[in-house]
Amino acid sequence: MLSPIRLISEAAELAARRHNGMARKGRGNEPYINHLAEVANLLAAATDGADPELVAAGWLHDTIEDTDTTREELAQTFSERVASLVVECTDDMSLPKAERRRRQVVDAPKKSADARLIKIADKISNIGARIHPDPSAEERDDLIDYTAWAEQVVAGCRGGNQWLDTRFDDTVRTARASL
Repeated sequence: MLSPIRLISEAAELAARRHNGMARKGRGNEPYINHLAEVANLLAAATDGADPELVAAGWLHDTIEDTDTTREELAQTFSERVASLVVECTDDMSLPKAERRRRQVVDAPKKSADARLIKIADKISNIGARIHPDPSAEERDDLIDYTAWAEQVVAGCRGGNQWLDTRFDDTVRTARASL
């Protein structure tokens, strides 16, 4: 088993390598790795650094969904828990977007407590990326739509970490104030 520092460092390195060249939605051509770093950092702050496997899963939460990374590879390289958390946070990309969104809302309350924390951190990061100082009509519509849907998902995830719940609420308030 890797030491806590190595676990997080190796997760960050794999996430960076596997998402190399990808850009995130919402902030122009910002590297996708910035989203993963933000999610991992939110989880580290929410747990005061006490759960390195959760932070590693935050770095890796999109690797199965977005790259050719497998569950088996994550279990072997990191741990069974990290792999399981990533799988819990992975959407079935063969489904239409509307169905993936519907499933996230329905499945959120059924997820493990730690997967729910990752989902909240992910939504905080994604809403924040959609906030622009002078949004176009398209950016405003996207922010309104994404935020409303994220609130539905997070409604099924709340209660596991007050700091993350409050941070989500603050991010939603900031988003709405920017419109």
